[in-house]
Amino acid sequence: MADCSITEKFELHVPKLEELCEVLQNGLKKNFADAKVRVTDCPDLSQDPFRFPVRGLCGKPRITDVGGVPYLVPLVQPDKVYSMNTVAKEVELPGAFILGAGAVSSKTVGMNAELMPLVVTEAEGKPAINASYFSSINPADGQCLQEKYSDRFSDCDFGLLANLYACEGKPGKVIEVKASRRTGGDSLVTCLRTTLEKHYRDKSLALGGTFVIQKGQAKIHIMPREFSACPLNSNEEVNQWLKHFTVSAPLICQSVLVSRDPGLDLRVEHTHCFSHHGEGGHYYIDTTPDTVEYLGYFLPAEFIYRVDRPKVTHVIGRD
Repeated sequence: MADCSITEKFELHVPKLEELCEVLQNGLKKNFADAKVRVTDCPDLSQDPFRFPVRGLCGKPRITDVGGVPYLVPLVQPDKVYSMNTVAKEVELPGAFILGAGAVSSKTVGMNAELMPLVVTEAEGKPAINASYFSSINPADGQCLQEKYSDRFSDCDFGLLANLYACEGKPGKVIEVKASRRTGGDSLVTCLRTTLEKHYRDKSLALGGTFVIQKGQAKIHIMPREFSACPLNSNEEVNQWLKHFTVSAPLICQSVLVSRDPGLDLRVEHTHCFSHHGEGGHYYIDTTPDTVEYLGYFLPAEFIYRVDRPKVTHVIGRD
């Protein structure tokens, strides 16, 4: 298991939800023909289309950036293996519900793959509930193969990197985001992040949560099953190595974004998606701007925890 003992903690700026709604709605209207952001009760996320192992996104919200892309490229460091249960303790919330975007542990799974974590971590003698999905390249046809993690594995491990949102999984007030008909060049996630970056300038804010692409299609990537034997030294080389797909709604996305890196070498946005029709992976942007419809639920995080920050770093492969 990789060393989680060096964890840095940073307190984030947390505006009132009503203020955030106004700021985000103004920003989204520059990128979407229709946009509405409001404070509402979190829907029951254990129901369709989410089917999460908890009901809500509320209760001590925090995010963490674990490991990093420098452990994947230019050359992989496969010994970087982490546990969601350990991460929950590192973010001072044992028993937390964790969602986000990461990579599987190749030591467990036997290959490289995209991970869509959905885990209620262990606490006080209660075992963890792992409802995660993972997507790999199907060797039979080269297409996306999405599987439920617990159908094959019984641990809560992951590898190399992850951007995670942790909370108590309780009902409560959240920010609801509705956006449709994209008119600008930014994805929903990038638009939310840059809106916060521009408005709050020198402050660092973070949002975590989930959104559904209700109509349309999206561009995703899935990492190959085999790590690159040759060093990947540029974004172009990374993109040539990745396998890209167009996938169809409904897609359930889980996202972490930070308005501004406070000096922790963060990946400032990272989103993975899964579906109940077998498609999922790393989300970039919708490919059907005229028809796309988004519905999302987010909360601002109170803290960020930087776990096992790479000592040697770079900015390659963080799109």
